[in-house]
Amino acid sequence: KSTTVIEHPGILQPGSVIGLLGGGQLARMLVLAGHPLGFKFMVLDPDPEAPAAQVGADHLPCSFTDKNALGELTKQCDLVSYEFENVDADSVEWMEQRVDLPQGSQMLRTAQHRLREKRAIRDLGIEVTGFHEVRNLKQLEQACEAFGTVLLKTVTGGYDGKGQQRILKKSECKSAFESLHQEGTSLIAEQFQPFERELSVVVARSRSGEIRSFPVSENLHRQNILTICRIPARISGQVEKEANRISACLAEGLGLVGVMGVEMFLLPDGSLLVNEIAPRPHNSGHFTMDSCETSQFQQHLLAVSGWPLGPTHIMKPALMLNLIGDQQDKLLQNLKLLPEGAKLHLYGKKEVRPGRKMGHLNLSMENPSELLETLIKLQVWDQDSLERMLN
Repeated sequence: KSTTVIEHPGILQPGSVIGLLGGGQLARMLVLAGHPLGFKFMVLDPDPEAPAAQVGADHLPCSFTDKNALGELTKQCDLVSYEFENVDADSVEWMEQRVDLPQGSQMLRTAQHRLREKRAIRDLGIEVTGFHEVRNLKQLEQACEAFGTVLLKTVTGGYDGKGQQRILKKSECKSAFESLHQEGTSLIAEQFQPFERELSVVVARSRSGEIRSFPVSENLHRQNILTICRIPARISGQVEKEANRISACLAEGLGLVGVMGVEMFLLPDGSLLVNEIAPRPHNSGHFTMDSCETSQFQQHLLAVSGWPLGPTHIMKPALMLNLIGDQQDKLLQNLKLLPEGAKLHLYGKKEVRPGRKMGHLNLSMENPSELLETLIKLQVWDQDSLERMLN
């Protein structure tokens, strides 16, 4: 069906109101980054204690499908952006016809559906992890025969490892399929890919088509949740160049406006496979808040607002550590042990739950051996993860 998209109105002026669909920690950091630029904010999020509402944004505590609330946001705001992929794409399309929404609904529809995402990336000539669409048990068994170890995932929803199961052998297919399958929907079976390193690039593309990438991050996940990022990544110049080429190609080919996280696997032969994309500020880009001239949050606002993009080079090597679940409380009990220059960012979440991201810590990586010793003393992160990233 045809839609009418609001014309780009030019550079967004200070004093303008930016609406954010989603009021979590990414929205919180967008609001904090936008205040020095003179922007005001309104967030729509059903959580009455949304983190973004705590730092000076007006708050509509409503559902993402509430047309009255969406309509109010379009009336009150000069521009609207989304901070995560699980907002309703139909609602975004409806808003796109009524207010300036630079990210658009098409990019959202691609990113929030794993099959569409893989196919879109592949269609741009970029290698992705092997995958098969799965509609029935037989197709899953065929995927297991083709791939060996398989990650079976729902095509929509799921975050930080939710909505997926690893299948090591064919006999496990039936129980995995029954646990994830819903009538009338597909699943995706992805080939488990042994890799040397997990990498990501946060790339920005402005409304005028300018593209800039932040330094490549080396990432470590535990239980499918990002735990530690090391920047710059321990990779060759050739791999770094290829990671940036891939990210720029995706930004251009998918019509990105704003910032996007591109997650990749570095294989033993030195090649790269794209795992997934996230068309918004990305957890692995939090280091930019303290180690780059422009943070990813400032860059996103510059990109969607029609301003020139900021410089992205790193001023000092960095380490970013997520605070997950009760790790926040453990760290707060030992603040005196933090090294000089440590930057703590907390998200204002009251309820501590296993797997919930409560904040992050940015550190200078100028002396890894001393930093490793200090972090082990904190007893917040497991020693094995720290040694893997700092040795």
